[in-house]
Amino acid sequence: MTSFLAATALSFAVIFVAELGDKSQLMALTFATRFRAVPVLLGIAAATVVTHAFSVGVGYLLGAAIPTFWISVVAAVAFVGFGFWTLRGDALSEDEEKKGDATARSAFLAVAIAFFLAELGDKTMLATITLATQYPGGGGVTGVWLGSTIGMVAADALAIILGRVLGRRMPEKVIRIGAAVLFFAFGVWLTAEAFLAA
Repeated sequence: MTSFLAATALSFAVIFVAELGDKSQLMALTFATRFRAVPVLLGIAAATVVTHAFSVGVGYLLGAAIPTFWISVVAAVAFVGFGFWTLRGDALSEDEEKKGDATARSAFLAVAIAFFLAELGDKTMLATITLATQYPGGGGVTGVWLGSTIGMVAADALAIILGRVLGRRMPEKVIRIGAAVLFFAFGVWLTAEAFLAA
């Protein structure tokens, strides 16, 4: 499998899982109750394209400057941290919930701006940076950007659909625990990879 395809597939899986139960997925649910689904999804996609391009650029620069063993160890620790972060869960503050009622004339702009700001420093952004350090080549970096972008948009599309169909009766605890277990598994896998390659 080429580094582009491997990076795309892994990034899709990791970011899709990272987004489950995340604050921005809760924002997608909230926006879907106030606006039509299409502008919400397009706003999410626009913000994700920009945020993840920035994240991949940062990860690429870090990956070129740090030895592979330490990148893998730090990535493993980061994914274990993401697992604990996911178990803790995210909740929207009153301020963030009110962003859905923003006076912006366009739902697209309101969603895009809110998502861009929410993603800065969020675990999906940090996970994308971490993934980009694992694929320093041009095709791998492009794959990380494409996979992470599609993974986040797909997870938020799922939130929009579920939010519209099921209301707010999703089993959040089960989603959080499942996502956390997958993060721990990614952490163990990266640790094993680091020590086997050393």
